[in-house]
Amino acid sequence: MRALEDFILRLGKLDRRWIFLIIAIVVALPLFFPLGLPIRPTNATQVAYDAMDALPAGSKVLVSFEYGPSTKPEIHPMAIAVLRHLFSKQIKVYVTCLWPDGQFMAEEALNQVAENEFHLKYGEDYVLLGFRPGNEAVVKGVVSNIRKMYTVDARGTLIDDIPMMKGVNQFSDFDFLFSASAGYPGTVEWVQYASDPTGVPMSTGTTSIQVNEVMPYVQSGQVKGILAGMPGAAEYEALIHQPGIGTSGMDAQSIAHLVIVLFIILGNIGFYIERKRAKKY
Repeated sequence: MRALEDFILRLGKLDRRWIFLIIAIVVALPLFFPLGLPIRPTNATQVAYDAMDALPAGSKVLVSFEYGPSTKPEIHPMAIAVLRHLFSKQIKVYVTCLWPDGQFMAEEALNQVAENEFHLKYGEDYVLLGFRPGNEAVVKGVVSNIRKMYTVDARGTLIDDIPMMKGVNQFSDFDFLFSASAGYPGTVEWVQYASDPTGVPMSTGTTSIQVNEVMPYVQSGQVKGILAGMPGAAEYEALIHQPGIGTSGMDAQSIAHLVIVLFIILGNIGFYIERKRAKKY
């Protein structure tokens, strides 16, 4: 018993640099070697999944990228998962970007999923319309006349020369909208100026800190579910049975939390051992 107490006391006096190293290792390992910890989707994620899963093949879905590198760890995994789901159902995907950085995020996601995984044909299965400045004015422009807002796509191709743009003139021509949003302009603007006025259903994925801002729209039924940060991405990956960065990230986060709690418990035990010994002497 004495030996165990001495061991716990030595751990309590461990140099903090060793603690940081241990945390770094336990965070890094699951990213390269996923543990496959069980993930139970929340109701909000399930609603978003069900809404998109109910779309028939050939549906037109507008996906808006509204995030940059700083929020990529949270939102990019859910954007990847949603694209995989939509393309697996043979749905036509139209991509817009309300943020300048969003176009780079969209290009990366489409290269990975549309081109490398599904080997789809640009202009027939998916199209990247790209970024336009103007914030909510862009949303209003898409609602009234998308061809005025986008005369060419992100590759410089005339909209009239893109096969899948035939018959698409305004927002009401889409069957669904998914907003991958890290703030303004983003989900709230799509609800206020596009989805509500036209009746086109929408869902969203946001950073964890933005969930409280968007949740009232989810609770009122104006937004069909929400993917909340990295946990939401991991839950969506579980629903489509394709683990990705979101799942690995949650594994790393869970193990890191477990190790931190373990250090806290050992530190408190060490404190009580020291106090007990002090009373004896």
